[in-house]
Amino acid sequence: MTSTPPLPPELTVLAETFRLLGDPTRLRILLFCLEAPRSVGDIAASLDLSQSLVSHHLRLLRGARLVRGNRQAKQIFYELADKHVSDMLVDMTHHVGEESAED
Repeated sequence: MTSTPPLPPELTVLAETFRLLGDPTRLRILLFCLEAPRSVGDIAASLDLSQSLVSHHLRLLRGARLVRGNRQAKQIFYELADKHVSDMLVDMTHHVGEESAED
């Protein structure tokens, strides 16, 4: 019986990132932050979520380097970490839309 070789660390990180993106609430947060930086309160109110739930998801997204926070006075405004993240979200949204149109 042969054993499966270990995964390269990059592949493990990529798989974990996609697992995080598999949560609909996290996707809603990312898409909401696509247009402009948002505070936890703005995200919670607009998406009808509790602030503690939003904070939890943002902590996970920040850990995966998908969002970053910028402190302004007493609030932290969250935005997508970089152009790679925003491009991926836009591209996947278009991809899903194209699939739906073909069916």
